[in-house]
Parts: sequence; C-alpha cells; structure tokens
Amino acid sequence: MKNRQISILGCGWLGLPLAKYFITQDYIVKGSTTSPEKVALLKEANIQPYVFSLGTTRNNELFIDFLANSDVIVINFPPRRIPTIVSFYQEQIQAILPFIKKTQKVIFVSSTSVYQNTNDWVTETLENQPEKESGKAVLAVENILKAHLQERLTILRFAGLFGYDRFPGRFLANKKELPNGKAPVNMIHQDDCIGLINAIIEKQTWGEIINGCSDEHPLREEFYTLAAKKIGLMPPEFKVSDSTSFKIISNTKSKELLQYSYIHPDPLVFVV
Repeated sequence: MKNRQISILGCGWLGLPLAKYFITQDYIVKGSTTSPEKVALLKEANIQPYVFSLGTTRNNELFIDFLANSDVIVINFPPRRIPTIVSFYQEQIQAILPFIKKTQKVIFVSSTSVYQNTNDWVTETLENQPEKESGKAVLAVENILKAHLQERLTILRFAGLFGYDRFPGRFLANKKELPNGKAPVNMIHQDDCIGLINAIIEKQTWGEIINGCSDEHPLREEFYTLAAKKIGLMPPEFKVSDSTSFKIISNTKSKELLQYSYIHPDPLVFVV
C-alpha cells in the first residue's frame, strides 16, 4: 500500500514533533524551515527538508515540490511580531496558496486570539472581533483560506501553548502590577496539539473550525505564580484590586466531533 504523505509548513516548536509523530505512523513527511541550520536535524528524523521563508523567498518550483503528492498540508507558522503583521501574514499565505491542489486537504493551525474577551465561555460560533494585531492577522488568514479552500479546510484554534521545553513560568516571571489575576487561563499541551491534528486527519474531519484547549482553566494569578516557582524564578505580582476581563475557551466541539480525550486536561498539574 502506498504511504500517506503530509507537508508541514513550519517545523518549529510544534511542527517538528508533529512531523516526527507522523514519521512513526509511516507517513512520508515533507517539512519546511526558514533556517538552513535545521536541515540536518530534519534529515536525521527522516523528514524531507525544504528551506524557504514565505514573503521573501521567490521560488515557485520549490513551493510546488514541497506540496507535491501530499494528501494533507498543515499550515503551522504564527504571524511575525512586526508593525505590518496583519498585511504581511496575508502576503505570506497568498504566496503558497496558488500551489495547493484541489485534491489536497489543509489544516490551518490558528489561535484563540481571534476571540475577544466576553467574560464568559467562548465557542466556535462566536462572531470574531479580535482585540490584538496578532488575532486580527490570524483571522484575516483564516478568511483567505476559507474563501479559497472551502470544505477542504479545517481550522484548529489553539489556546496558549505549553509543554516540554516551553515553560509557562517564564512568560510573566518578575513582572509587577499585572492585571487580570482572577481571570481563568486557556492552555493546551503540545501532546494534545498533535493529538487533535492527528484526529482530524484520521477521522477525515474537514470544513470545520475547532477549538483546542485543556478542560481545566485555573486562575491566572495561581497558575503563573506556581509556574514561576516551579522553575526557580521570581513569581509575578498581580494588582490587588482589578477589574477582570477574560474568555473561557470551550473544547466541547473537539471532544464531541473528534471523540477526543485530552491527554493533559489540567495544566495546573504541570506547575504544582
């Protein structure tokens, strides 16, 4: 039987272990990186390496070869933190979009930053009004992909990423007078990110928008204080009196539609 093939656009913190996982499942895996220094690392893992940077690389033949013969394409790179973040992220996607064939399925790794704070639970049906430029950039790219790919696309919106060498205790350590200490946090472990992507492919779940987030939502103050202490850093200090603005990401659809059980349902386990 012919091996299944996948192209992973962005072999970084999530993309590289994702690629390694699919290698163990007997996929042929093509992986892209912007760093020539990572080519040896990809080859060592039996990932076919491609080096390019969307928005700057002008090599259509390279893009065509990277996508050729793949059943599924995973678009997995975040917008760059630059002043033109919204327009540049769209330009990057537009650079590769013409080379995706009509027979190919696409997973876009998106972000829950597309949701505004509602002080309530948030589901995939909410009309998006992102509050930060990164969220606006991601939502704009979602809309481009939906218009072009339609039912061949599934959007996976991940909450805050953590796990292994990504320690949440570093994010706020040593900071003072931080707001929203009583707000619930939305997190997802790397293992569950990989698990959800695999579930979408295995169940052939296309044409959907799905949130990825742990079951439990500890308070921001408790979580980041314990997380900093866990790795020996000075805990952050939060305002004693503060109005709270938040959102609680619902993962119900991911569990029901994909029949997925989270491997790490409680992020607090990792910081106590």
